[in-house]
Amino acid sequence: MAAKVSVSPTSLLNQIVVPGDVVLDLSNMNNQTIKLGSGLLQDNDAISAMGAGKLSYSKPNKYWLESSHKRYIPRPDDHVLGIVVDSRADNFWVDIKGPQLALLPVLAFEGGTRRNIPKFEVGTLLYLRVVKTNIGMNPELSCTEASGKAALFGPLRDGFMFETSTGLSRMLLNSPTRPVIEALGKKLSFEIAVGLNGRVWVNATAPRIVIIVANAIMNSESLSGTQQRIMVEKLLAIISD
Repeated sequence: MAAKVSVSPTSLLNQIVVPGDVVLDLSNMNNQTIKLGSGLLQDNDAISAMGAGKLSYSKPNKYWLESSHKRYIPRPDDHVLGIVVDSRADNFWVDIKGPQLALLPVLAFEGGTRRNIPKFEVGTLLYLRVVKTNIGMNPELSCTEASGKAALFGPLRDGFMFETSTGLSRMLLNSPTRPVIEALGKKLSFEIAVGLNGRVWVNATAPRIVIIVANAIMNSESLSGTQQRIMVEKLLAIISD
């Protein structure tokens, strides 16, 4: 039996869907070009949910399924935090919390040549971009944007890395800024890098600031915007005593 297709591209936005639900009908979208993120599968004009979660959207044209899974499925152009687990002549092997280790070519850096190959010890934390994902093959990574510029990609030194659900990581990267980050940023000075693979890195001049920021983020997933701001106020009161 054919699945019933939603009549509008916005009818299920921010709604909980389950595996098999047809969430978008491309024939109703006036030849728009859309970008599919995690949790969605295309079959002709029908876009279906591959799991349970909330159908989400970001401008100009990206749709994905937001869920709170620990497991991460790599997608091209995802920004991730990876840990170097091995170094070879032509590449680094990197753990990105996916089903397989990922491959980072030694030349996948801004201006990368055989004369200036970077040296990373096992355990080095890197901020990376997923370049390729093919079934049965290891994902390929890069330390540059598509333009070849390093931008924010590269090693993350010092600081503290902790793990979250992939759903929380995506919420932290969404626009507008998540209330917990906005509230913390008004009172504290810190650096943060968020990977869609459920890893977050925080760095600050004082260890207690890192601890406050990390705890606030980890406790924010199920809280409303107002609750997040109240929580931050309480945590800041503790360090001001």
